[in-house]
Amino acid sequence: MRTRWRRLGLLLLALPLAGPAAADPSLEERIIAVSEQLKPSVVFVQAIVRVNDRKSEVTGSGLVASADGLVLTNHHVVERAEKVEVSVPGRKQPYRAEVLGNDKQTDLAVLRIRPDAPLAVAHFARIEDVRVGQWVLAIGNPYGLDGTVSLGIVSAKGRNLEIPHLLNDFIQTDAMIDRGSSGGPLVDLEGRVIGINSRGQGRGIGFTIPVDTVLEVLAQISNGGVERGWLGVSIQPLDRDLATHLGMPGVTGVIVNSVADDSPAAQAGLRAGDVLTQFAGRAVEAEKEEDLGDFQRRVARTEPGAQVALGVRRDGREKTVRVTLAAQPKVEPAEADSDFGYQVLEITENLFRSERLPTRAGAYVSFVAGGSPAAEAGLSRGDVVVQIGERPITSLDDFRSATHAAEGEERVLIQAQRGGDLRFLLLKRGGRRAEPSEPASRPEDAALEAPSQR
Repeated sequence: MRTRWRRLGLLLLALPLAGPAAADPSLEERIIAVSEQLKPSVVFVQAIVRVNDRKSEVTGSGLVASADGLVLTNHHVVERAEKVEVSVPGRKQPYRAEVLGNDKQTDLAVLRIRPDAPLAVAHFARIEDVRVGQWVLAIGNPYGLDGTVSLGIVSAKGRNLEIPHLLNDFIQTDAMIDRGSSGGPLVDLEGRVIGINSRGQGRGIGFTIPVDTVLEVLAQISNGGVERGWLGVSIQPLDRDLATHLGMPGVTGVIVNSVADDSPAAQAGLRAGDVLTQFAGRAVEAEKEEDLGDFQRRVARTEPGAQVALGVRRDGREKTVRVTLAAQPKVEPAEADSDFGYQVLEITENLFRSERLPTRAGAYVSFVAGGSPAAEAGLSRGDVVVQIGERPITSLDDFRSATHAAEGEERVLIQAQRGGDLRFLLLKRGGRRAEPSEPASRPEDAALEAPSQR
């Protein structure tokens, strides 16, 4: 028996090594060449971020997009950053970075650094040339390990992760995307960037923002900011069972759940229960929740001010409605602090609807520090501050002005809307030292929660 196992062992040793490199030595050389070509363009990003009353360091990756200092990374790496530094391979000192623009809906951000010499710039592929099954490399700084390269394939294209407010059709790959890899590139074996890595989801499943989205957002941020079309409806898929039950078994589309006040949809006469079957001459199809992303992206990519034809089915009849899209309302709200120990958010359309707020006027309380004057007065997360002293609060600018005017006052009376009640709360200085009492998060964060290395 021992002799048989020894012979089997010798036979196995004699077999050629498995794996792509052994099968094709030229592949190994190509991987080495692409790695050496791209590594000078992949940077290390360090950000000091503030969440509620806590500060922490976040690290991630980035990609040089221009020789004079534009750097791509993920929105969630530099979200709420008070300080950002970028370390470039071969440069002795990190560069202080400015966040030139952020786009939460695609999880992209553009940084600006001022290098003392031109940077090595990556080259980009075209998304139509990316094929499922092709070899790719992910390059980044997982767990702070600079210049890490992993090999894999494109597992799928057009993945919709059903994350609220996220407009994307991710590339799925089995090249490793671990903590700290966020913001680094996914590249083909020609050394061309096919996307920016965004997140991993278990071993062998990672998601990358496709190159066409990356270049579109880069161009818009470089030219002043991202602007998207907005219709003003919430929707659900029209699956086959529901379509059949509603007496339209052959119809595809999405069902309108609600219509925002004063939105393009409201002005065009759309209402809850309408089925949208066409958008700008193309059929709308959505069998599952994950299919809704296609329609949402088509609306968002249409220029604000453009008039489009909508196919609408209502009461068993099909008609065409013309609607002029508006610019999408702000997605990520601005925030402000009070020295009484609480923070507020601007009430955007998304926040108003997602939190089912009683009013659009005011400032949404997103955090209250334990032991602070605000906490002792009874202010709670989810309240809407509508008056400070004698000053009505209709916007975040009103809140900032009223807060500034109240600096130094020992007592301040605020009025806060809580559901259907109006609360009168007297904030008094001199309470216990404020300590964090709530999770360091706000309503929109569930989609992009990430650890200290992203």
